[in-house]
Amino acid sequence: MAEDVFRALADPTRRRILDELVERDGQTLFEICARLVTKHGLGLSRQAISQHLAVLESADLVVSRRQGRYKFHDLNTEPLERIATRWLRPDTSESTQ
Repeated sequence: MAEDVFRALADPTRRRILDELVERDGQTLFEICARLVTKHGLGLSRQAISQHLAVLESADLVVSRRQGRYKFHDLNTEPLERIATRWLRPDTSESTQ
């Protein structure tokens, strides 16, 4: 599981998506695309951003929820917390993977 997190974080576009979700959680794909264009000058297609979101979801860094006809994306920091705990507090009963 940690490998998925590191793979997801390796891409600068995915890190920018996470930065935007830190700033404002619960965004739609359209909102994320608009923020990436206006703040970072990334002119990627909605399909490309959607693929990046799928990688982030598979690493459990982003959780999506449907509300009516909209799909909202929320940041999930638990995988990052598990990794940080693994090295910063190795005496806890966290299993090494």
